[in-house]
Amino acid sequence: MKLGVYTLVLFLSFSSLCFAQEDVEKPSPPAGNALVGDYYGADVSKTSANSAISVEKLNEKLKSKEKIEGVVVKGEVTDVCPKRGCWISVKTQDGASFFVKMKDYAFFVPTALKGKNVVLEGVAEKKITSVDELKHYAKDSKKTKAEIDAINAPKHEIRFMANGIKVVD
Repeated sequence: MKLGVYTLVLFLSFSSLCFAQEDVEKPSPPAGNALVGDYYGADVSKTSANSAISVEKLNEKLKSKEKIEGVVVKGEVTDVCPKRGCWISVKTQDGASFFVKMKDYAFFVPTALKGKNVVLEGVAEKKITSVDELKHYAKDSKKTKAEIDAINAPKHEIRFMANGIKVVD
């Protein structure tokens, strides 16, 4: 009799665990309007913001070095990770863009940052991004299956690891 009761309790407990649904919210980008003066991560000082270089100057500097630490760059945000706000793309004057991730995933940005001018402070480097990683970011950006399937070669690009991002005029 006791064995039957234990079996029934064990069965009910196991069934409950198997069919229980987690009530976990999907992560999403932080709320906010990304107004001039707002910053994410470490605040970028006014002095640093005033001495920010263009993406083109960064590209020139990276011709002679593989990596530049403590660099401050100004540009326009062209894309923001819609899932978490964990990466952005910044437009260059020649129409290309470069990819920015947040250092140690310590902060995220709102999707409202798209189209805004920002100053980034952190580390820039030349990198080859794998096909798998490129496809991952394309999926995050909600690209079509055809666009994702068209990615078939690694990309040589500037990658930026931001300590801080500040919205500017």
